[in-house]
Amino acid sequence: MLQFDFMRRALLAGFLLSIMIPSIGVVMVNRRTSMIGDALSHTSLAGVGLGLIFGFDPIIGAIFVCILSAFSIEGIRQRLPQYGDLATAIIMSTGLGIAAILSDFAPGGNTFESYLFGSISSVTSSDLRNVIIVFIPFIIASIVYYGALLDISIDTNLARLAGVKVKTINAVFTLLTAVTVALAAKIVGALLVASLIVLPVATALIISRSYKTTYIISIVLGVIYTVVGIIMSYNFDIRPGGAIVINAVVGMLIMMVYGKINKAPTKRIYLEEQ
Repeated sequence: MLQFDFMRRALLAGFLLSIMIPSIGVVMVNRRTSMIGDALSHTSLAGVGLGLIFGFDPIIGAIFVCILSAFSIEGIRQRLPQYGDLATAIIMSTGLGIAAILSDFAPGGNTFESYLFGSISSVTSSDLRNVIIVFIPFIIASIVYYGALLDISIDTNLARLAGVKVKTINAVFTLLTAVTVALAAKIVGALLVASLIVLPVATALIISRSYKTTYIISIVLGVIYTVVGIIMSYNFDIRPGGAIVINAVVGMLIMMVYGKINKAPTKRIYLEEQ
């Protein structure tokens, strides 16, 4: 398996993305904004369609559309905070509508389809380089802003009172989220990225009782689900996105049984970490 260049690229890119995506998921789930990840992954298809039609890298198109969509959602949420879900629904509907129209004009049906459910054979050296370029600032930002993201996850107003620059942190987080989701579309699949954002975190929440523990377990689970899913994709000739998501669902079910047997805590104590 590892004698093939495309498998080495897919495994390395998948490994790095599986660290970044659950890290985003922890913040999103605690902020109750996980549907934003779903909206971004769907709207990324519009960028993919533009790239395929006009002949430039579809991932660049996906990154551009995701950034535009992410900041549009944040802008609407800030102006209409009581209708936060409405902003997500509007942007996702718009992106999906454009993507559906563009898919009729995109050359090569299989190429566009590979972005829906992921493809390990289509990961190029350029894709891997882009993931590495994003991974480095992502890790640095995660370490530097760990405390601020924890504060924002608990309560935005309390975070402001604690001196956190909420707007700046939100802008950095939104940008990194948009780029990461766009990059993941090629391996995990645009329709399934949101699952990798939510499922590892949901599984970790069953057994963990602190933000830090949830963070670490989510990343470990994300890496296991992704690497095993890519290996299954190669061995059984199935879509990597589907394999990754099924692994995550099975893992969550196993952890639910484990939690029931061991009476896992149901109440988080994040405030103790502040």
